[in-house]
Amino acid sequence: MSGREGGKKKPLKAPKKQNKDMDDDDVAFKQKQKEEQKALEALKAKASGKGPLTGGGIKKSGKK
Repeated sequence: MSGREGGKKKPLKAPKKQNKDMDDDDVAFKQKQKEEQKALEALKAKASGKGPLTGGGIKKSGKK
């Protein structure tokens, strides 16, 4: 037991990830995900150009 135990501990090294071979299904799935992400980004860009959906603030009834 040494007196120098304070301070930051070194993190444990994570084992290196092995490059796994992707079969046709994995490649198709990744491609589909990329296309969906691009479509979502396009929709976000299109929606950001417009103002807020609510217009008018406090809704008032027709009664006086």
